[in-house]
Amino acid sequence: MSNATHSAASPLPDAPLADVTVWYLEQTSPGDLRPTAAPEGPVTVVRSETALPEFSRFLYTAVGGDVRWTDRLDYTYARWRELLERPGVETWVAYENGTPAGFIELGPHEDGAVEIVYFGLIPSFRGRRIGGHLLSYGAARAWDLAERHQELTPTRRVWLHTCSDDGPHARDNYLRRGFRLYDTRVEREPEVAQPGPWPGAHA
Repeated sequence: MSNATHSAASPLPDAPLADVTVWYLEQTSPGDLRPTAAPEGPVTVVRSETALPEFSRFLYTAVGGDVRWTDRLDYTYARWRELLERPGVETWVAYENGTPAGFIELGPHEDGAVEIVYFGLIPSFRGRRIGGHLLSYGAARAWDLAERHQELTPTRRVWLHTCSDDGPHARDNYLRRGFRLYDTRVEREPEVAQPGPWPGAHA
């Protein structure tokens, strides 16, 4: 499992605190990207071009439910739509046999920086080389983002952050794809339960 965001939780009062290590990684040239070979079998990566909060929330909960992605759980429908319709935001979805396997979300910032905001696979699809392929494909799309959105500054930097709450192979996956570590922080955060996508999933 790999995902690229450190989630701010909505803890219960008096929740115990735990140390969370956050790693920040970047590429500063398209030549930094070291793509992996596509997995064998019917795996495709397709851009979700319709801003559809229902679909994006499904991906978010299905991928992040067992690694404590909680920061978007209380978003309203309008907030989801506003997020998805922001200029240059893209969601690319990996499918196997027509079934969503995972996604990567790109978010542009000023001065040509593009953030990999979220990235990961639904648990049933982890450990099958789909993640490396999706990350390779998504990072390439971050580098050519301005070619699809003329209002954006051409990409000069692609960055992300991951944390110790994420899967055990998350940071290594980014390093293998050519991302470099540029900052590490340790934060104290409230411990929260894994939110789902529903009680008992992935047991």
